[in-house]
Amino acid sequence: MSELPRDLLYTPTHEWVRVDAVWAATVGITDFAQHALGDIVFISFPRVGDQVVVGEPCALVETEKAAVDVCAPVSGTIKAINGPLSSNLAQLNQQPYTAWLVQIQMQTAGVDGLGLLDSTAYERLLLGRANRQTR
Repeated sequence: MSELPRDLLYTPTHEWVRVDAVWAATVGITDFAQHALGDIVFISFPRVGDQVVVGEPCALVETEKAAVDVCAPVSGTIKAINGPLSSNLAQLNQQPYTAWLVQIQMQTAGVDGLGLLDSTAYERLLLGRANRQTR
């Protein structure tokens, strides 16, 4: 497992989020997620202006074996999509913490109560998962 960026927040479903000063949330998938998925062959993005709800799908990542929803870590409006990523999908596998998928203009300021994890809590989640798999 690669070093987790400390400036990000994480979801139990393996998305990362960076919230900026104007309450825009940049969203991607974690290193754990990209390893579990394998080589990514397609991404389906929402449209700019679409409304998303926390916990609901906001993008779709496909591999040769599976299609997996990327869930919105916050509610709001799609502000931007990383369209150029579609022509360089390997970037998601090679640099998961810089290859973002969408930016969401949050409905409300703040992330309290959304179930987001800091890097320490996310590491504990991953370690707990690894411990359960080795039993």
